[in-house]
Amino acid sequence: MAEFASLYQLFEVIPDEAAAVAHFRAIRWKNGAVCPYCGSVRVYDLKGGMRHKCGDCRLSFSIKVGTIFEDTKIQIRKWLAAIWLITSHKKGIASTQLARDIGVTQKTAWFMLHRLRHAARTRSFNRPLGGEVEVNETFIGGKHGNRHISERRENAAAKGKKRSGIAGKAIVMGLLERGGELRAGVIASTAQSELEPIVRHHVAEGAKVYTDEHRGYHDLRHGFDHQTVAHSRDEYVRGSVHTQSIEGFWSLLKRQIYGIHHWVSAKHLDQYVAEASWRYMLRKRADGARVTTLLAQTDGRLTYTMLIGKA
Repeated sequence: MAEFASLYQLFEVIPDEAAAVAHFRAIRWKNGAVCPYCGSVRVYDLKGGMRHKCGDCRLSFSIKVGTIFEDTKIQIRKWLAAIWLITSHKKGIASTQLARDIGVTQKTAWFMLHRLRHAARTRSFNRPLGGEVEVNETFIGGKHGNRHISERRENAAAKGKKRSGIAGKAIVMGLLERGGELRAGVIASTAQSELEPIVRHHVAEGAKVYTDEHRGYHDLRHGFDHQTVAHSRDEYVRGSVHTQSIEGFWSLLKRQIYGIHHWVSAKHLDQYVAEASWRYMLRKRADGARVTTLLAQTDGRLTYTMLIGKA
């Protein structure tokens, strides 16, 4: 399987579409080809080697079937470039920039990036978080001062948060195991009934849980070694007790959303959070290794209709 350490080297090592398909095949079918329809390993190459046929169900298919690349007209070589860009840039890449870089329309680039975010999502959690776990939440949305005055007054009246600017923003919650996994996603509210069950579901009983003094976390003292820092009193670190690591991730996430994309819809926010979380957890790997890792988890089709939510 080809190895590369830069985008330029990627194009040197993979000079054409046949090489790109062979590279993807070496990753997806490292233990041999598998039929995406029936799961049979009795697979034969058809003339040219770009399509295959199952010896059991007799259906023909390409390496793209059953993956995020299914039905795409974009060359796998261009997909590899897109994967390199979204995984190697700390804040991701905008669809407008990707469109210029690989020579596609902005709409196509937007759909490509969402397919890659679909691949980067966390499929399942195999174990509870343990050791020391930082838990925190943040708010994503336009700046309060940039909103129309009528909207600001309406939000203030409805939520009673005239000065905070929180009303109308999306809430993202994160749980970061120090030295381990990050789990983050959009939540409905910061009420105790929302926050506490999430922590209890994801964190092993008895683990050290560090939060701020938010009342929604108060009952975590039952079942966890729960310790807090009082941000309201300008306390941010007390020995090993702090939430600065998860707050560092919030900083990256916001720079991605505000600096690169400028705005994302609430409908798709979870996917952008998944992308940022995936990249954060693999930040210590080499760029080429991140490309290989994402290619290895591209199973699962995402159609444009599924993405925009229309029947």
